[in-house]
Amino acid sequence: MASQDWFDKDFYAVLGVSKDVSEADLKKVYRKLARQYHPDSNPGDAAAEAKFKEISEAHSVLSDPELRREYDQIRAMGSGARFTAGGGGQAGGFEDVFGGMFGNRGGGYQSASFEDLLGGMFGGQGGFRTGPTPGRDISAATTLDFVTAIKGETIKLQAAGGAPITVKIPAGVSDGQKIKVKGKGEPSPNGGPAGDLVLTVTVRKHPVFERDGLNLRVTVPVTFTEAALGATIEVPTLGGEPVKLRVAPGTPSGRILRVKGRGVTTTKGSGDLLAEVEVAVPSRIPDAALAALKEFAAAMPDENPRAELLEKAKA
Repeated sequence: MASQDWFDKDFYAVLGVSKDVSEADLKKVYRKLARQYHPDSNPGDAAAEAKFKEISEAHSVLSDPELRREYDQIRAMGSGARFTAGGGGQAGGFEDVFGGMFGNRGGGYQSASFEDLLGGMFGGQGGFRTGPTPGRDISAATTLDFVTAIKGETIKLQAAGGAPITVKIPAGVSDGQKIKVKGKGEPSPNGGPAGDLVLTVTVRKHPVFERDGLNLRVTVPVTFTEAALGATIEVPTLGGEPVKLRVAPGTPSGRILRVKGRGVTTTKGSGDLLAEVEVAVPSRIPDAALAALKEFAAAMPDENPRAELLEKAKA
């Protein structure tokens, strides 16, 4: 990203957050906006695609503590600054904007580059950078399907006007996660190290499974009879054969059945598959079954399962 962009763009306004937003709240806001404006949710909508790129760019800077600190310091120098080439005996834009900051008044100031200024702000010696200037980082975004994000894959990105860049996506990458590829950013202007590529990953939703940290969640319907009497049911797994689980007699909706080790596997460990039971009520009941159900209801004790709930509400 050009430094001029950091003056012109208010990334906090783009995401609709305050300047003191926490990392957790920033992540929540970004995920909400990314889902709203993602191209997959707005096919053919150029405005939505442009907005998605804008919020991805803002998030890539503000979610990186170092980049965010530099961005805040640069913006603090004053928005609306311009860097223009000098001409006709006049000094260029850098001196026009910042000459007074270094004690120079009304001309006679020395020419300095924008990188010199940043060098003094961020660790340069004597107020100016003394060594080679590192290249700037560049931001990119990619969208992965759910299975690819879980298993990992090597992908290629096409840089504008450059050679393809190979990026290894680690297994278990999550929605909104950033991957930094060293040395794949902009080259240094004076022989220093190249910048990095900061890739923001968006993960498409799965029709069956949902991430919960390293665990995978799936909702499994069971019949009233299976829940009441108990049964052995089949539960799907991600990319594998279904597994059989025992539903105990009297199992209610919401109970979690756990399958160890069938969640997400990363370098940090492996999660489990969490199958949440949902008792399915039939919309149509045959006459014979309806008669039997009425007999069942008559034979059951006269009790109100909502009695405790009502009492707590009164308290």
